[in-house]
Amino acid sequence: MIRKRTAVTALLASLLVVPAHAEGDAARGEAQFKECAACHKLAAGANEVGPSLHGIFSRKAGELADFRYSPAMKRSGVSWTPESLDKYLADPQAFIPANRMPYAGMSNPADRADLIAYLQKATQ
Repeated sequence: MIRKRTAVTALLASLLVVPAHAEGDAARGEAQFKECAACHKLAAGANEVGPSLHGIFSRKAGELADFRYSPAMKRSGVSWTPESLDKYLADPQAFIPANRMPYAGMSNPADRADLIAYLQKATQ
């Protein structure tokens, strides 16, 4: 009886597990990107105040050749994935202390998921 109860409890608990990165809505993410567009562009080589985000999910932080990154960003060793970008967008200074991005962070996880969904489509 105890084994059966344990198995049922484990099954129910597994149904409650939330994925590390929820799927977002790219259309809503495009609207979220308008704030980012003040400093970042999506086209390859289109660096502004911030680096171009073209191909972000296939590179490491601080490695775009023609952009001057902070020493902290260069040393971070971060590979940009949806999960790492989610953490960075939530609190850039906590994720990579002393980076130069003047952004306090995006506290709403759904907004971050939407923005990341958009970036996954728009930066390929």
